[in-house]
Amino acid sequence: MSNLDWFVLFGTLVLIVGYGVYKTYGPKSMDTYLRGDNDMNWWTIGLSIMATQASAITFLSTPGQAYEDGMRFIQFYFGLPVAMIILSVTFIPIYYRLKVYTAYEFLENRFDLKTRTLAALLFLTQRGLAAGITIYAPSIILSTLLGWNLTWTNIFIGTLVIIYTVSGGTKAVSITQKQQMMVMMGGMILAGILVINMLPVKFTEALHVAGKMERLNIVNFDFNWSDRYNFWSGMTAALFLFLSYFGTDQSQVQRYLTGKSLSESRMGLIMNGLLKVPMQFVILFIGVMVFVFYQFFQPPVVFNKVQTEKLEASEFREDFISLENQFAKTFEEKSGSIESLLEAVRENNEPGIEKAKAEMHAGFAKQEQIRNDVKALIVKNDAGAETRDTDYIFMRFVMDYLPKGIIGLLFAVIFSAAMSSTASELNALGSTSTVDIYKRSLNKKGSDRHYMLSSKWLTAFWGVFAILFATYATLFENLIQAVNLLGSLFYGTILGIFLVGFYMKWIRGNAVFIAALLAEAVILIIHWHNGESLFGVSIDIGYLWYNAIGCLLVMLFAALIQMLRWK
Repeated sequence: MSNLDWFVLFGTLVLIVGYGVYKTYGPKSMDTYLRGDNDMNWWTIGLSIMATQASAITFLSTPGQAYEDGMRFIQFYFGLPVAMIILSVTFIPIYYRLKVYTAYEFLENRFDLKTRTLAALLFLTQRGLAAGITIYAPSIILSTLLGWNLTWTNIFIGTLVIIYTVSGGTKAVSITQKQQMMVMMGGMILAGILVINMLPVKFTEALHVAGKMERLNIVNFDFNWSDRYNFWSGMTAALFLFLSYFGTDQSQVQRYLTGKSLSESRMGLIMNGLLKVPMQFVILFIGVMVFVFYQFFQPPVVFNKVQTEKLEASEFREDFISLENQFAKTFEEKSGSIESLLEAVRENNEPGIEKAKAEMHAGFAKQEQIRNDVKALIVKNDAGAETRDTDYIFMRFVMDYLPKGIIGLLFAVIFSAAMSSTASELNALGSTSTVDIYKRSLNKKGSDRHYMLSSKWLTAFWGVFAILFATYATLFENLIQAVNLLGSLFYGTILGIFLVGFYMKWIRGNAVFIAALLAEAVILIIHWHNGESLFGVSIDIGYLWYNAIGCLLVMLFAALIQMLRWK
């Protein structure tokens, strides 16, 4: 990175943090700290909701996922607009009528204290761990790309977030997220324009290459339980996830509880439903264009430069160089088939198109085999090395090909995304800990100022916890997908509790409490035995379905338990 890139990166981060502290310093009451005086307009709410969901993982992983797997991940969001409409009609009016600080206050009004506490603890468990992963996932990649120490990268991101989140509370989170969304989407759109302009062929020809290489596979109507991303999982399983995440997760609920009115909050949610799918489409499409770019310009054999540099300095250097040469030769051969494809497209020669397409796929398969051989060498050299390089693809392209200044801006995008999602999580964790646990069950007689200060201290506590968890997160595997997985393990149960409260008026607190415990146990058993045989039944379920299964089990168990109690 050049001096200009460092200036852009740190200048952007300091301005965002400074602006958040300056605009919101010193809230005088608990209501101001937790609900921001309810003066947010709809577009601030909408941007804040989008920024909360758009973590750094979104901007690191999504382009790389499109590079490897095409556009089909977009189907995950198909149910989002429907979820926003349902929430606007059902959930939000109830929260506004009860004037709650957290979503879980509703559950005590509807059921009892233990049900409220259970839902709050389920949220604190999964979101507390997720906050650490939200810091760690970008840190491990950014530390590798920038040559920073991983622990200090975790501390740097976490400390920046703690400063303005503890200082200004909910309003600071919402205000800074507006600036962060501008940086994130502005930087990504600029990167997309640059990569398209750098292509040596016309845009329409680039689309032909992407299409023939099966990277424009947007919709798949084939039903498959084990497939995470198809139309049916997006419209059903993901719909349950979005209902739970946006309707019962305090990190999102707190965003729209700050609205000036019920209509402002509704409009903010609808804005998210309308813009999130196009936003995700743009990010995925940028990844596809990076894929097309690397069909004309030779890509690295492995995108994680640190691992290949280790190989070059190891006893396997000669083997690695040999594989690199094979990779370069295969790339040249494949380049010829791409030229043949474009020529056949210009001539509308269908047999020629099919022949070139087959040659392209064969060449790509050879490239992938060589990449796998290199990854095997990496593991041979270092048994604990991470060989999955999907998350390095986009930022490696940025560092290798984009001009000075833009590189710093794209790193600012990643840091901003990490900060925006983490800030919402810490803000919600502090609020829930204070309102649902500390104030309700541990200290009921404190002053308003006491609870406001408690919220600050608990927010800071969760920030430190997230940093510590991120520091030791190397003990876990598959961290990039762990946030969605963690949510899916708990969200279904939480959503089930809320839906029983809203729609099954005849069910009481004891029944739903026991049902929630049973449903959560079933989900954990399914997860632990997924891919195995349980009681003679083979289990192979994509984790998105945990949300639907958990929710429906809570509703079913609660109904059965309540009926048995009546008898």
